[in-house]
Amino acid sequence: MSENISLEGKRSPNLFLALIPIIALLLLLSLNVWFFGDETLSGANQIALLLSAGIGSVIAVNLGYPWLYVRSRIVKSISDAMPSMLILLMIGALAGTWMLSGVVPAMIYYGLQILHPTFFLAATVIISSLVSLGTGSSWSTVATIGVALLGIGQTLGFNSAVVAGAIVSGAYFGDKMSPLSDTTNLAPAMAGTDLFTHIRYMVITTTPSILITILIFAVMGFYHDTLHVETGIESTRQVLRSTYNISPILFIVPVVLITVILLKTAPLPSLMIGTLLGGIFAVIFQPQIIAQVAGFEGNYLELSYVAFMKSMFGSISISTSDAHINELLKTRGMGGMLNTIWLILSAMVFGGVMDSCGLLSKITSYIIRLARNTASLVASTVATCLFFNITASDQYLSIVVPGRMFAETYRKRRLKPEVLSRALEDSGTVTSVLIPWNTCGATQSAVLGIPVISFAPYAFFNIISPFMSIFVATINYKIRKIDTPEEQESIDNNQLQ
Repeated sequence: MSENISLEGKRSPNLFLALIPIIALLLLLSLNVWFFGDETLSGANQIALLLSAGIGSVIAVNLGYPWLYVRSRIVKSISDAMPSMLILLMIGALAGTWMLSGVVPAMIYYGLQILHPTFFLAATVIISSLVSLGTGSSWSTVATIGVALLGIGQTLGFNSAVVAGAIVSGAYFGDKMSPLSDTTNLAPAMAGTDLFTHIRYMVITTTPSILITILIFAVMGFYHDTLHVETGIESTRQVLRSTYNISPILFIVPVVLITVILLKTAPLPSLMIGTLLGGIFAVIFQPQIIAQVAGFEGNYLELSYVAFMKSMFGSISISTSDAHINELLKTRGMGGMLNTIWLILSAMVFGGVMDSCGLLSKITSYIIRLARNTASLVASTVATCLFFNITASDQYLSIVVPGRMFAETYRKRRLKPEVLSRALEDSGTVTSVLIPWNTCGATQSAVLGIPVISFAPYAFFNIISPFMSIFVATINYKIRKIDTPEEQESIDNNQLQ
């Protein structure tokens, strides 16, 4: 629709106008934290984004952009985020049926038997890394093994935010390095290099980042008080065993899901398969849980249908003899994701407005001007990706737009495209989850039930990665240069494609 709207008479914004909606958003978000605390995602942040979008819309119209054009950009922005919102709904449903079937409790039960408190945090990073590396999806990793690891960590007496930070660190390492990941394919495509050159080049910054992360969590685990943990572990396992029919057979469900993902099935069908399989296993193995969740007496077919539907669309809570364990056995289904979807919608409205009249590009053009050498160019790329994660609220836009913006600059500086693609991933991919209203941050917060502001300080890998990228560029370590005209021609051809 935007193609049919005349943009005659439009004017370009200056930097002051471009910053007004950003300043308004930061002010409103700060007030929300002050007045609402942990409840900011229940509506306050959504309204802050919409009010800031309103300010941006007034600026756009005053610059000569028709409202219908601005609206079309908002609709386009929301449309781009629709797959993420649908996946989020399916994750809510999957969490419900996996709790109903005993899959998550079984993971907790056997995990408590294997994972010792001293090395639990470091092991959490490694396990999350391996699962995400194999599946190529941080979202699936957090929604499945991540939820179980969080329950294990809580039982072992760890702060939930710390455990969530370890889960997120590992999940985003795997997502960043997996050839199956969409962002790992997107970054080299934007920069003009091939996938495996990109992955090999990322090893230079990603390996020290993840090793430092594991070391930090290992030290934290070493100093964790384990004096009274052993009794609690055995008590938790007994309660889980008496509540559910715990069996290794239940692991068929996550194994099938991971296999389906490895076969490159699209995320929505994959999650639907995992959800339905969870429901089938619940009916077969957990009749007592089915009866409890259904909440009435009747034939088993009726009970199964009601419990299955409840687990997918709404909140369920499994009652045990231990109130602490009851907190581990709660899920919110699709309904519990609606506030997060509201947040994503609001963020996409703001991002669409900011993009419609060039407010975002005006700010980023000033960032590019600061790049005087290779180190400052990489730092500018990192800052721009972070800026887009904050303002456009979408991980993919934080890779696509800076990738297009900086490609020509890197080429003119005779830097190979993998230098750009690595900078995009070191910042755009990993910092998305640190922003509460970004699609990634909002999703992981909803799935784990922990505010982003709580777990972000412990997502060490995600914090270290951008700084590691800048540090490696600063010391000029293995910064690849274009040496021959033939290389230049090949790179130009890739970027044109």
